[in-house]
Amino acid sequence: MHTREEKLEAFGRFLDILDELRVKCPWDRKQTNESLRPNTIEEVYELCDALMKNDTKDICKELGDVLLHVAFYAKIASETGDFDIKDVCDKLSEKLIYRHPHVFGKVEADTAEKVTENWEQLKLKEKDGNKSVLSGVPNALPSLIKAYRIQDKARNVGFDWERREQVWNKVKEEIGEFQAELDNMDKDKAEAEFGDLFFSLVNTARLYHINPDNALERTNQKFIRRFNYLEELILKEGKDLRQMSLEEMDAIWNEAKDKGL
Repeated sequence: MHTREEKLEAFGRFLDILDELRVKCPWDRKQTNESLRPNTIEEVYELCDALMKNDTKDICKELGDVLLHVAFYAKIASETGDFDIKDVCDKLSEKLIYRHPHVFGKVEADTAEKVTENWEQLKLKEKDGNKSVLSGVPNALPSLIKAYRIQDKARNVGFDWERREQVWNKVKEEIGEFQAELDNMDKDKAEAEFGDLFFSLVNTARLYHINPDNALERTNQKFIRRFNYLEELILKEGKDLRQMSLEEMDAIWNEAKDKGL
């Protein structure tokens, strides 16, 4: 791997290129925080796709795209005198040192769970107790990830099941309440109960150390692979999916499963 000097040189070269683009490129010159924001969201999702596929070449490329956006926002701020990339790095370094007293201080934490618990307690101290435990969960997070983060933050202050097996009774209770509202034909209440059921399933995943977002995305990708197989096979046979019976499609679907798709 590269030396520290080589890494610093590469980062400096990147910053020099960004400075030049900001001056000489019409597109880069006109960008603002507001105009970049949608692109940033897209780049983060593209990085997530590469991470899910464990494609190291693509991960490297997408990390570069995300880094560009981090540096770009800092560049824009430097032009107004608010802060620059050095301030970003300094604040991050200070935060990492403060929140890792088990590394840079005298606190003991021999498990990842204890580190996370200490991290949350330190974050609350930073806020001087003026903000709630859940205030650090961004409103813009996708609902599935938000549910996981809400539950995780609540756990860090002791609001959790004593034993993870206890969550199954809650899941069964929520299924029953959802089914009852479906039977009552009350769509609004059924939607609310389905949300409760979904929340309890996310909680179950958390308690069993499963990331629900990763799990659902794996299923999404599996469905896509199998459905694409079904569609391609039907097209090769000159047929139309809409003209096939469910039994015929199920047979091909099971064939895709047998092939490990």
